[in-house]
Amino acid sequence: MQPILSISKLTKSYATGFQALKGIDLDVREGEIFALLGPNGAGKTTMISIACGLVRATSGRVTVGGHDIAGAYRAARGMVGLVPQELTTDAFETVWDTVTFSRGLFGKRRDPAHIEKVLRDLSLWEKKDSQLRQLSGGMKRRVLIAKALSHEPRLLFLDEPTAGVDVELRRDMWRLVDGLRRDGVTIVLTTHYIEEAEEMADRVGVIRGGELILVEEKAALMQKLGRKRLVLDLAAPLPAVPAALARHRLKPSADGARLTYTYEPGGGPVDIRALMVDLASAGVAVRDVTTSQNTLEDIFVDLVRSPAEPAPPGRAPADVEGR
Repeated sequence: MQPILSISKLTKSYATGFQALKGIDLDVREGEIFALLGPNGAGKTTMISIACGLVRATSGRVTVGGHDIAGAYRAARGMVGLVPQELTTDAFETVWDTVTFSRGLFGKRRDPAHIEKVLRDLSLWEKKDSQLRQLSGGMKRRVLIAKALSHEPRLLFLDEPTAGVDVELRRDMWRLVDGLRRDGVTIVLTTHYIEEAEEMADRVGVIRGGELILVEEKAALMQKLGRKRLVLDLAAPLPAVPAALARHRLKPSADGARLTYTYEPGGGPVDIRALMVDLASAGVAVRDVTTSQNTLEDIFVDLVRSPAEPAPPGRAPADVEGR
């Protein structure tokens, strides 16, 4: 199946010499939710702006639905909706007029029923006759989303769509996203709320310094890099880990009251029973046992950290060898 978005050898350099993108290659499958994660300045918005035809690439190629964004701009751009980070609206237009006008910009015939559905889905219907200057910041964000959906795009870019908005909008936004996916709309998402990507995305890409350093199915990424931990609360503190337990590579807490056993879910069989037998043989009594696993946020922080930067205290870095 042909990807709905295909990016090949994409670069972007500025007159100052700064290289924002360094040879990006990415295919996004039709109907998926793709989360693009990266720190500020990594190149996320630049890549999206080029894919939407708003910024000219230095080199490389971007196609949407098989249409080159440079050579067949109208056809490609008509398939794309964009919710930008910035709140850019005409203060004196009404909600209804600005959303309807956005649809017309793409050469679409008037469709009041569609506009009404979008406004109702985003809890904007009661504000349809209000001027944009009368709306709160959260409501203006909803209007941007409505404008992006006005022309029924098949590929929707959400660039930090819920940054700085209320919980109600975030809930409405993700309910709408779920409905769009069921309708076959492909969504490319950037967000600082990594738990949203963990919950919603099918695949995850991580960009750092203008380079796409990882693209992975979310479930596979969690399996490969999501270390698990077995935390053993001891009946009595240990001054040191007994030599008989050395093969398990247990990490003691500062006060000796607990031991942490870390293992990779995909790293082969894990013999917890052998660990418990060795603990009993060494005379170490366990009061309680809990387990945990790295979240996507843990993995993301480890991936984007500079190689020379140490891991935060209390958390071992994820194994990213071979990324």
